[in-house]
Amino acid sequence: MEIRAIETFHAVVKFGSFQKAAEALNYSQPTITFRIKQLETDLGVQLFKRGKQAQLTTSGRLFLEKSAKLLDEFVLLENTVRNIKTETAANFRIGISEPTASVKFPKVLARFLADNPDIGVDVIVGDANLCSQLLEKDEIDFAICGEPEISVGNRYERFFKDELVVLVNEHHRVAQQDSLKIKDLKGERFLFTPNNCPIRIQIEHLLQKKIGSNYNKMVLSSSMAHKYYVQADLGISLFTRTANLNPIAGTVVKELEGVSIRPSIGVLTRAQQNNPSENMLDLIARIKEAYLKTELV
Repeated sequence: MEIRAIETFHAVVKFGSFQKAAEALNYSQPTITFRIKQLETDLGVQLFKRGKQAQLTTSGRLFLEKSAKLLDEFVLLENTVRNIKTETAANFRIGISEPTASVKFPKVLARFLADNPDIGVDVIVGDANLCSQLLEKDEIDFAICGEPEISVGNRYERFFKDELVVLVNEHHRVAQQDSLKIKDLKGERFLFTPNNCPIRIQIEHLLQKKIGSNYNKMVLSSSMAHKYYVQADLGISLFTRTANLNPIAGTVVKELEGVSIRPSIGVLTRAQQNNPSENMLDLIARIKEAYLKTELV
């Protein structure tokens, strides 16, 4: 017994004839007749009295009553399956801070979408505090970022600790040294991220402690633009190792001694986020794995 045969039976009853049911369902009348005959064969009873009008037999009236409940349940089932598909093909809204957005995330996302082609992803690049604000306003579902200012509504889980290195022009006076100390950088122009960047704040405190105000500064809103300004010999960049994994021509990454600053990378979620989808957890796990493969000691 097929569900479409039961639906056809109800259509014949509703419209009063095989012909009208065929027109309503956009089928030929022979198709309607065949389905009703097949249904009667499956049930072993006659559902309609034969004649011009589709009149129900006693068995037909009983089947109409009982099968109506079955069709209602089937509609509910279809809606449930449709909702599951909608959830599976969800559109993730992800907040990402640099350097993750440029260095780590693209390859991770490419593999994830290859495995889940029906899922859509929107990526918003911003610093940790912006990600926190967007999460509180329900404009993103989660974020991968540095540690933001404390927020009661959000939860931060660190999974990686980065290091600071120095990026200099290949012709810079310290380019040939194996490693550097902060005192070696007196009088230099440092390329900084904006004032509210947590890493920038820590770096400035370090510089003031080690060399006072004996340095110059230039602010660049994009940390990933630093390498191009270093290439043009506009200054030096004191930033994370991850941001400098792929230095461009004309620049050199130098190790930095005596610095204990370890910028964090972590997952930012809502404190009360219940039952995150399996796909969301899978994507987060993939991002963590990408970082842990290059874990620093």
